[in-house]
Amino acid sequence: MTALFVAGPYSARMLAENDVPALQTFFETNPEYFFAVAGEPPDAQEAQNEFTDLPPAGMTFTERHVIGFHDASGAMVGMAHVLSDFLAEGVGHIGLFIVASALHGRGVGLQLYRGLEGWMQQHGGARWLRLGAVVGNVKAERFWSRCGYQELRQRRGVVMGLRTNDLRVLVKPLDGHTIEHYLARVERDRPESTSP
Repeated sequence: MTALFVAGPYSARMLAENDVPALQTFFETNPEYFFAVAGEPPDAQEAQNEFTDLPPAGMTFTERHVIGFHDASGAMVGMAHVLSDFLAEGVGHIGLFIVASALHGRGVGLQLYRGLEGWMQQHGGARWLRLGAVVGNVKAERFWSRCGYQELRQRRGVVMGLRTNDLRVLVKPLDGHTIEHYLARVERDRPESTSP
């Protein structure tokens, strides 16, 4: 299958329903994220949910992509779940981004992220990128800060598995676009917002 993009020695390709078993194996082999945010391992439907779960009603988007990152041997080393035009035109949302635990601390996550950012900009027309990071998930908070994201607000009391977390809503403007322009389009992310 043709690669969506290449990031160093890794290639990204769109995952489909027939990739659910491989994605589930990836989650179960790399459960660190799930323990960090939910306090439990991925459940048996975790991979399937990436293809079936939708954002809450009223949170619009135009495209959903589940992407797998693979090494030269074809082994999955990471994944991302992204949405185009989420909440407003030009907003790319990263719902999930996981890199194999064995590759942490080697710069692989940053390499894969940079490839993903470029693809979201070129393919999806992203002018801003948005995501939520769990407060206290220090590795993730540091990573997203290093990638150039800034916090706009926090969402309190979000139930995730066995835990109730606060989420940092993070945004990164691209190519000269500004946070002010973003907030004019996505009022729910204003610092004073109490939207769930």
